[in-house]
Parts: sequence; C-alpha cells; structure tokens
Amino acid sequence: MSHHYSGPDFSFPNGDARLDICDLFAFPKPGDASKSILIMDVHPSVGFNPPGPTSTQPFAPEAIYELKIDTNGDALADIAYRFRFAQAANGEQTATVRRVRGADAARMGDDGETVLDGAPVSTGRDARITGAGDLRFFAGWRSDPFFFDPGGLMNNFQFTGEDFFADKNVCSIALEVPNSALGSSRVSLWHRTLLPSGDGRGGWVQVDRGARTQQSTVLCPNEMKAEYLRTEPADDARFADSFAHVLEQVGGYTPEEAKRVAAGTLPDVLHYDPTRPVAYPDNGRALTDDVCDAFFASFTNGKVTEDKVGPHTDLLSEFPYVGPPHGM
Repeated sequence: MSHHYSGPDFSFPNGDARLDICDLFAFPKPGDASKSILIMDVHPSVGFNPPGPTSTQPFAPEAIYELKIDTNGDALADIAYRFRFAQAANGEQTATVRRVRGADAARMGDDGETVLDGAPVSTGRDARITGAGDLRFFAGWRSDPFFFDPGGLMNNFQFTGEDFFADKNVCSIALEVPNSALGSSRVSLWHRTLLPSGDGRGGWVQVDRGARTQQSTVLCPNEMKAEYLRTEPADDARFADSFAHVLEQVGGYTPEEAKRVAAGTLPDVLHYDPTRPVAYPDNGRALTDDVCDAFFASFTNGKVTEDKVGPHTDLLSEFPYVGPPHGM
C-alpha cells in the first residue's frame, strides 16, 4: 500500500486515482555518484476502494505534481520541481517541468523556470526520455516497484508472502539531476499533488502528499487522513499524539515509548544525503529497499518483522530504472 490508496478507507484523494501519491525514491546514480535519481510514483493501475482498474490516462491535466526539497531542515521547501501534463490528444500526453527556488518553492502555484516543455509521456513499454542540459526526465506508465502483501495486513499481520503488486503498474515521474541541483548535501524530500481551488481566484489546494512509506495509509488514523493529506510537513507535529495512540494500541508501546516513536516519524519527509550510503528510512530510498519490513517492525514493536515479500526483478540498470509496464 505504501501511499497507494492514501485517502480515507483506502480510497483515492478526491476519488481520482491519478492524484494518488504512491512512493518516493532518492538514490545516487549508479556509476556516477555526482548525480542523483529522484522518482515519485503516482496513480496505481488498480484500486482497492473502489476495487478494479483505474483510469488509462496517466496524469491529470488539471493537477500539479510537485517534488519538494528542503535544504535547511525546517520542513519547508526551498526548491521545487513542478510537473504539469497536457490534455491527452490521440492517447498521448506531454509534460512541462518547472523549477522554482526560494520562498516561492514553499507556496502553491504554477510558476517557476521552465526547464522542459513538451516532453513526451510514455504509454507503452519503451521509456521515452527527455534531456535538457544536465537534467534527464521521464514520465509515464511503469511496473510498480513497490512490493508488499496487503492481504496479510488485512488478516491481522498473518503475512504469507503474496505480492499483490508484482503484476501491477504505476505512473512514474523520474529525474536525473546533478547533486548540486539539490541545493545542499543533506536535504529532505516529499511529493504532493495539487488541484485548482475552484474559488475563482486561481488558487490551489493540496489533495495528497507524503514521503515515508505506509504513514498515511496505516499509521494515520482514518478519521484524520483527509486533514493529514492537506497538511504541510512543517505542521506535522499536530499528529504526534494521534500517531502515538495508534502505536500504543497496535504495538503495545508504553505512552512514553509511543510518543518517542511517533516523533521519529514526523515530519513526513525523506532525508537524503547523496554522499552517504542509501538506507531507508535514515537516508534516501532505493528501489530494492524493503520498506515494509522496516515499517512493520517499528509499527508492531518488533512483533512482526517481515511480510515475506522481496524486491521485484524487472528493474532496469539504467534511467529511469523502474521496469517496463505490464500488459502494454
């Protein structure tokens, strides 16, 4: 599940699968440690509530997909990459990539320096990659790299190793950038989706966000999910007590231990230093990191340490690294 089905009752934000935040990855480029690979996955191909296939259109043209970068540790963005997608024509979409720095990066908006325009979106197995200077970009359908046994979660943590996501697809937005583009040697990352506010003033509202796996789907109480998805990481402390209560009930933590563990999950950002080895949740996230084992070991206070599912074998050795989509 990760951030798949991050709305209340494992639904999609605003009922639209295209807006659903799934997973965030950050790791040094293999063979060239001077560059980093940043991948944000959205739009799962199959839903849970309601069940069944989702939209065949990869990205919502009315939305902004955004990758946020905090360079000074205050959980506010100092750099942002903003992705907009054109209305599909003959089944094809194109993307515009903008980069914004400074105070505007922490705000909602569609401005920024255009670094790519008219980049093709991949709807088949071949990865259509666009470059501009020292940046490389990919967007489109890919094999979902997330691996997990959600049936075991629903069956009181009785995991059997059945990987629901082994044959599922997701829409990936991938960037290859020089480490200097991150603005600092140690950064915090998260991603989000925005929609027009509909207030007639041209404003935007945040409908989904996240960075750490399973946080919004499992750890956040259901009645607080809508509020959580609208909140900025800088304001995440408001959820600490609710998270601690869940940890007490599920993991059997003492109140003091639960507060300590809950505090360690907030703010909901992915810390990343490209000069250090990748090791989720402490530093970045590789496509093969077993994030669910790490989450459930903490969530259950060591009572459950694995779901018996391993990484997928269809990953690529080159950009965009996520494998080709199934059934296309």
